[in-house]
Amino acid sequence: MIKIVRDNIILNNLIEKDENIVIGVSGGPDSMALLYSLIELKDEFKFNIFVAHVNHGVRGDEADADQEFVKNKANELKLPFYSINVDMDGYAKEKGITSEEAGRELRYGYFRKILRDNGGGKIAVAHNKNDQAETLLFRIMRGTGIDGLKGMDFIHGDIIRPLLNVSREKIEDYILENCIESVLDKTNLLPIYSRNKVRLELLPYIQENFNPNIVDVLWRLSRSSKIDSQYLGYITEEKYNLLVKYQSKNSIILDGELFNRESLSMKLRVIRKCIDNILGSLQGISEQHVTSLVELFNINETGKQLNLPNNIIGKVSYLDFIIEKATINKKKDIEYILELGENKFSDIGVSINLSVYSNDFKVNKDKNIRVFDYDKIIGKLKIRNRKDGDKFIPYGMKGTKKLKDYFIDKKVPKDLRDEIPLLIDDENIMWIMGYATNDLYKITKETKKFLVVHYKKI
Repeated sequence: MIKIVRDNIILNNLIEKDENIVIGVSGGPDSMALLYSLIELKDEFKFNIFVAHVNHGVRGDEADADQEFVKNKANELKLPFYSINVDMDGYAKEKGITSEEAGRELRYGYFRKILRDNGGGKIAVAHNKNDQAETLLFRIMRGTGIDGLKGMDFIHGDIIRPLLNVSREKIEDYILENCIESVLDKTNLLPIYSRNKVRLELLPYIQENFNPNIVDVLWRLSRSSKIDSQYLGYITEEKYNLLVKYQSKNSIILDGELFNRESLSMKLRVIRKCIDNILGSLQGISEQHVTSLVELFNINETGKQLNLPNNIIGKVSYLDFIIEKATINKKKDIEYILELGENKFSDIGVSINLSVYSNDFKVNKDKNIRVFDYDKIIGKLKIRNRKDGDKFIPYGMKGTKKLKDYFIDKKVPKDLRDEIPLLIDDENIMWIMGYATNDLYKITKETKKFLVVHYKKI
């Protein structure tokens, strides 16, 4: 088994030199096999091991005994030990989620705290080939697409699974051959959770009545699905970058006209990517939810909206399709003074670079770069967001126009208007950044100094 784990680390680049690895150790055979196999490889790959245990507070004295067992083993092996007691069922009730989801959130939240306190690293968990089979069966029953069929990966973000292609049978052999002690969580033998029912009832039934090699079959399905999913992921990334007009932490705006030219398959994938980027996962979002958003966008009626789980909202605004996370935050007024050179404002995700030239220069054609007559500027340069009554003279025009009317004419979504920075001096709006400039500051034959403003999102 050690050779398999070694190959997994190398082929999947699971662990880097001097990296901190927090191992989630329950005390059961799988996690103990993971612990001891990584100990065997520790000197070869030169990484640090931290043992972490979470007592979920549901098995009373048995759970306390498991916690003590892991603690003693860590001390015996001279490894740093971390442990916490949590109320999994109470947390599940408070959050309105299942006990399994609650346990997962609490475990990974604690593991990541350990990493933060020790300078970062990765979390190693003991998911194996049988777990992968159970995951696929579970997802198939819930209704999944090709992305779901790829199952778990050897590495996902800061989580690594060095045993993912190791069968439970091989794990048990490793435990016996090396006389490794472990404990038995009796709740794993009871069909009280959905995952347990798949493990204890469904999988054995399939093995006995249909295919004794179902675990290997499902593993192959996960690998072939991963290959196809990765390819589709590349295409989706390209389409996503083409379709997105605006993106912030809680909101993504798609070009509705371009979106409607795409195939249904790509529409579904782009929407899933939008939601994933906003929430950080697709937890709680089903295929039906995503399909409903496509249907909303197909109708394309301005003002229509759809509410999904996890506070996700889909909206139609003119020719734009908006996917955002609902917030109760009121508009935050901002105003910053600008200096020559680079100005970074991380709180609003904007960087503005100011340069002044007095002779010939070249500027790339870009909607986020504009040139102004420097000598026409009055007072200090600043950026702020919009205010009631704002107006300016659009480039090429003589009369003033209300900023509100300009946004309406350009069909800028209401949700976006407060977030668009305005370049101003002490008297006027000079540039609706990313949009129109003020005719008062245009370059003429008499211009002697040129202000170049480069605006970008960070």
